[in-house]
Amino acid sequence: MLYDSWVMFKRCMITTLRNPDAIGMAIIAPAFLMWLFGAVFSNVMDVGDYNYINFIVPGIILQAFGQATVAVTVTVNNDMSKGIIDRFRSMPIAKSAVLMGHVLASVVRNVITAAIIIGVAFAVGFRPQASFVDWLVIAGVLILFVIAITWIAVICGLVAKSPESAGSMLFPLFILPFLSSGFAPTETMSSGVRWFAENQPMSPIIDSVRNLTQGVPAGDALPIALLWGAGITIVASIIAVQIYKRKLS
Repeated sequence: MLYDSWVMFKRCMITTLRNPDAIGMAIIAPAFLMWLFGAVFSNVMDVGDYNYINFIVPGIILQAFGQATVAVTVTVNNDMSKGIIDRFRSMPIAKSAVLMGHVLASVVRNVITAAIIIGVAFAVGFRPQASFVDWLVIAGVLILFVIAITWIAVICGLVAKSPESAGSMLFPLFILPFLSSGFAPTETMSSGVRWFAENQPMSPIIDSVRNLTQGVPAGDALPIALLWGAGITIVASIIAVQIYKRKLS
């Protein structure tokens, strides 16, 4: 299982490197968004004790992760519809290794994306106060979140009728960071929007990452974020593997 997953991971990474347009968009779009918010809104937004750049970095990272998972959905759908999976079925490999390869490749791509966003954030005024241990916790939370939404992307790729429809199924992942504490304090929102923002998975993840980058205790946000990430990962991975096995039978 582990060796087969490693082989499928290398295949996904080679496929990524052969698609420079997708690589460019995955890098340029979130970097430009980071620069845009930093250059245009940093002087007009009031977020209390936080510098606005420090405030929005976690939200932009999560928004970029949601955008990047579209590539996973499209690739999985292409594998299912263009005969590649039929070739894998004739080989003595673990069935779920194909899906694990996509998940692992997504983690690597998104780690690179997050590093680029943080680099651009530094250029426009991001000044974290996190310790080394804090950065390790931040990395763990973000990687868990990437794994969780990648399994959701895999499900969409498996059930979609076409690559176009597969990508559109992930539209909520673009919207949720904006309907969270990622770009404005929830206290400034209307009651209905505020309730949704405070009870969806993005907000505790953003709050915990934001607090940790500023050297502030994450509080209750961190265990809630970990529970969301672990719960989504477990449920979505089980569903994805079952759908995949059913399609192969």
